[in-house]
Amino acid sequence: MQDQNSAVTLADAFNQATYIIGGHGSRKVKVLQEALEQVDGETFSDHYGNGSIIDEFQQEMAEVLGKEAAVFFPSGTMAQQIALRIWCDRADVKRVAYHPLAHLEIHEEDGLKELHHIESILLGEANRLITLEDVKSMKQEVACLLLELPQREIGGQLPAYEELESISAYCREHGIKLHLDGARLFEITPYYEKTPAEICRLFDSVYISFYKGIGGIAGAILAGDSDMMQESRVWKRRHGGDLIGLYPYILSSRYYYNERIGKMGRYYEQAKELASLFNACHGIRTIPERPVSNMFHVHFALAASEVEPLLVHMAQEYSTAITSYLNKTGGNSCSFEMSTGDRYDLVPQDKLRDALTWLDGEMKKKRF
Repeated sequence: MQDQNSAVTLADAFNQATYIIGGHGSRKVKVLQEALEQVDGETFSDHYGNGSIIDEFQQEMAEVLGKEAAVFFPSGTMAQQIALRIWCDRADVKRVAYHPLAHLEIHEEDGLKELHHIESILLGEANRLITLEDVKSMKQEVACLLLELPQREIGGQLPAYEELESISAYCREHGIKLHLDGARLFEITPYYEKTPAEICRLFDSVYISFYKGIGGIAGAILAGDSDMMQESRVWKRRHGGDLIGLYPYILSSRYYYNERIGKMGRYYEQAKELASLFNACHGIRTIPERPVSNMFHVHFALAASEVEPLLVHMAQEYSTAITSYLNKTGGNSCSFEMSTGDRYDLVPQDKLRDALTWLDGEMKKKRF
């Protein structure tokens, strides 16, 4: 089996499989084409951040999030750095706190520090969520605490809602602004059984993404009070975020938001079902064991070099693929991230179960 598949990469096998378990589909140009087909071609675009096409969407999202105002950004990286800069300027404190594996810390080339000269306080430990006790134990004054819900890099874990409420109350009592990295906010509403506005009520500002669970081509919303949003518009211009036209991002965001916002509960149920199938396999576990959103991590108790040929074979022989990559997580283990979406219901359940039964059998032969 390994000789036959040695020339085929995991990415190749994944892309050639008939059935792909996660996500909504490949990120092809048709994602934008489908959104644009629903729009009158004579509709005026936005112009440097102005125009009804952007104003109406911003107002709609402000209402969804329960905030006074909202501003559309081309990227969440831009939106969040600006939010933290504003809170630091208002407090005259150039420090913010967040999780050691926050996006700002590990994926943005120190943009917050290099562009805004803001110091980050890494709160808690990398392998777990931030707790109220972590917040209470901070020795240095900070302008803002950022919480990411769910915490992606540790499998998409979430704190109990009561813990969130306690952290929010503590921050307000002590003059610490609370910002939500809500890139996957909509995906956690089924678990919390709360509306986006109810969750956002605990936060002073919030960012949401339109290309993750929503599946648009790009784009983000930053929401908060009217004064902060007016300030964020100035910073958006300074960052070069006022493109002459953002309408391709806005139109795809609006279209796929309307298409998928009502499916978040379904994606969540899919994730729980799929995780139970993985956890029934030898040498495979998910984090969390029971997902709290449509996203979770799948861990193998084998090195990537041993797992990859198995997944290539499964994709080729069972026409079913679960990932295009594996991350090394230790000397003899590896993992990948799974997010369920529209594609899951297109996979025949017997195909999926046969593929995972075979994988279980192959893993059972290994020594862990």
